[in-house]
Amino acid sequence: MPRNELDRTDRQILTELQRNGRLSNQELADRVSLSPSPCLRRVRRLEEEGYITKYVALVDAEKVGQGLLAYISVRLNKTARASHAPMSDFARDVQAWPEVVECYAMTGDMDYLLRVQVEDLTRFSRFAMDKLMQHPAVVDMRSSFTLQRIKETTELTV
Repeated sequence: MPRNELDRTDRQILTELQRNGRLSNQELADRVSLSPSPCLRRVRRLEEEGYITKYVALVDAEKVGQGLLAYISVRLNKTARASHAPMSDFARDVQAWPEVVECYAMTGDMDYLLRVQVEDLTRFSRFAMDKLMQHPAVVDMRSSFTLQRIKETTELTV
């Protein structure tokens, strides 16, 4: 169901759950002006149709000792002899690297953009030198480190 097929109440439900995924069904129903049963039916439908993909707790990276955030642009050798499909091999291998919290295939000069969250610069260096640059398909990487968080949200406008 495309976005334009969501009605106002569906959008309100998605907005409220993005702000607080731990709302009880009763609290959610009150906030979107529904009774609990129809509200629960709508939430289940939104889950079944893939609008709601999962519920998570967002953990403060600094408090768990992972205060260094870096973005890395990666360029691959798309004709690498070591593999018949370097891009799919890289996409598969990055799944096993716990330092990488997000990975996107990109347009432009670089092939992938990684968001890497680690303890400190020493840990970043080990990751970059021992894992990333050792990957057979990687030919270049460029990293940038965050200095200050200006905005961070998981909420989408629905």
